[in-house]
Amino acid sequence: MRTRFRTLTFGCILLLFWAVAPSSGAGDDNRLKLAIVGLVHGHVSGFMRLMESHKDEAEIVGIFDPSTELQRKFAERFGLANTAFFNDLSVMLDRTKPEAVATFTSTYDHPMVVEACASRGIHVMVEKPLAVSMEHARTIRRAANRGGIHVIVNYETTWYPSRGSLWSLIKEERAAGEIRRMVALDGHSGPKEIGVPPEFLDWLTDPTKNGAGALFDFGCYGANLMTWLMDNQRPVTVTAITQRIKPEVYPRVDDEATILLEYPKAQGIIQASWNWPFNRKDFEVYGARGYAIATGGNALQVRLPDKQEEARTPEPLAPDERDSLSYLIGVVRGKRKPSGPSSLDNNMIVTEILEAARESARRRKTITLDRNHAF
Repeated sequence: MRTRFRTLTFGCILLLFWAVAPSSGAGDDNRLKLAIVGLVHGHVSGFMRLMESHKDEAEIVGIFDPSTELQRKFAERFGLANTAFFNDLSVMLDRTKPEAVATFTSTYDHPMVVEACASRGIHVMVEKPLAVSMEHARTIRRAANRGGIHVIVNYETTWYPSRGSLWSLIKEERAAGEIRRMVALDGHSGPKEIGVPPEFLDWLTDPTKNGAGALFDFGCYGANLMTWLMDNQRPVTVTAITQRIKPEVYPRVDDEATILLEYPKAQGIIQASWNWPFNRKDFEVYGARGYAIATGGNALQVRLPDKQEEARTPEPLAPDERDSLSYLIGVVRGKRKPSGPSSLDNNMIVTEILEAARESARRRKTITLDRNHAF
């Protein structure tokens, strides 16, 4: 989740207005026709800024949200024309005919969006996590299969150069040996504390719409990266502890969560919190012979056999992996297939982990995953 929502300059507003202007219909315009579904997820503001850097590659043809008040708020903030907005999803999809949809609804509404798009052959990107439950995740997968569409999941950490360099070191070079332990530390001081918009705070603190509190909001990052590094191997067991350290602020959901994943020869520790004194998106991987610690997007500390710990500068990611929109364009244009942290296969397992963690915390016991289970 973005930690601050910066005010856009007047110049940026004008550029964003241009980015969402209706298509001229010119025959040589090969820009991706993209629709936005939902305005209640705070990441939508960052996505609009990202659109400006891709104005030659993509255009927004329509924006759906059922709230006219939120439409008005968004239009005023970004200087958008009223004609860009729709309060009926089906009408917007049928009238604008997008090639892809970027989804900024609550997590609970992801199946509804995917089903509507799948029936029209429209690819979908959703913000993390994929779903609030395995029932919803399976609904999404069935719809995607029926419609022959791609569903990808956007995590901020996917586009961190530090994560790409860590993958190369641990998985391709195998420089640290077989993975023994992974530790993910993600979160901030809390959505209310950092001042997220009210429409975002409303569903983040709703156990139905968000699935949980910090457990789902930030636990998904570690589950996603660990599933990636373990080549989509499902853990054997999941154990979780959740707390409400600030019940006066978050009376309905947890604000502190720790998840322990047991693999046959490794462990994963996920620390998800709305109580960090500072923002955290850090990931540590310890192998049999060395380790790599990624701090934020651009810092990587490495120690290998017979060497002292050293700081390494992460290599830049490939152009179509530098951000969510570049990746989405590559997928829709058939230049790449969804894989790794963005893939549906990975995120089905992430959902299974989060659901098991929620149940573990509720029952105060370790959950053993069904080894014969198939999604």
